[in-house]
Amino acid sequence: MTAPAPSTPALAATDDTASAPASAPPSPPSPVAASAPAVPPALPPRRRGRRGRPWGLSLAVAVIAVAVLWALLPGVFAPGDPLSGVPADKLLPPGAAHWFGTDALGRDLFGRVVHGAVHSLSGALIAVTVGLALGTLLGAIAGAVGGVVDDVLMRVVDVLLAIPGLLLSLSVIILLGFGTVNAAIAVGLGSVAAFARLMRAEVARVRRTEYVEAAFGSGATFLAVLRRHVLPNSLTPIVALAALQFGTAILAISTLGFLGYGAPPPTPEWGLLIAEGRNYTATAWWLTALPGLVVVAVVLSANRLSHRIGRSTR
Repeated sequence: MTAPAPSTPALAATDDTASAPASAPPSPPSPVAASAPAVPPALPPRRRGRRGRPWGLSLAVAVIAVAVLWALLPGVFAPGDPLSGVPADKLLPPGAAHWFGTDALGRDLFGRVVHGAVHSLSGALIAVTVGLALGTLLGAIAGAVGGVVDDVLMRVVDVLLAIPGLLLSLSVIILLGFGTVNAAIAVGLGSVAAFARLMRAEVARVRRTEYVEAAFGSGATFLAVLRRHVLPNSLTPIVALAALQFGTAILAISTLGFLGYGAPPPTPEWGLLIAEGRNYTATAWWLTALPGLVVVAVVLSANRLSHRIGRSTR
């Protein structure tokens, strides 16, 4: 008998090709893939400075630094006397000789703005210090003690928050008298409620944390836990609020000076400078516009720094 001949690879390939379909139909798209939302394109990165900081933050730091240098070294930037002028040079527009022009008495307006920085910034510093000290104390007591003390102090804070800040400041100035320091104290008392409410909320939050409960469980006294654990971890948002209140205090003190409740003439205080130039708005616009722009720039820069500090604490 003869053995059957083995099948060749060519024949096997022919048989496989014949048994396979000519072309497979395309599979329908998956409903999950069809319903998936389109991914939005990535936003372009924000323009930043060489060190990775936004341009707005760098500009804000520069404005605050210049204002502080004006307050510390006014003679370097404006060597002349801000209280004396040349009558022949009255109401000169801004130029190379007088960057901000001159007022009705021939006094250099740029020099008066520079020398007035010490009054506005020192007043704002006093206001923030008063509000920070009293508000932090009241908020810490309310948040730490709780109970009836918390209820009484927070009702007092609610009453202060219900009174407009300018009206409260005017009421305090009437009792204390006019002047930059009294205006700063009045503005600071108006900001006590904001500091107290934030401090109370932060102290109450920190008191519920595990490490504070562990400190109490280890036998630490109430004052020791409050000093070592609660207060240090509650002050960071207060710093951001203090930076915000610094700009607000500059604006409030300038407002009181504009109304005549701040520094007396001829003190070169920013709000008083704007008030002195309001009678010459039609003929000498720079008397009100340029000091006003300085106030706006400093206030916006302080608010920008406060926003940055608040974001870094989150």
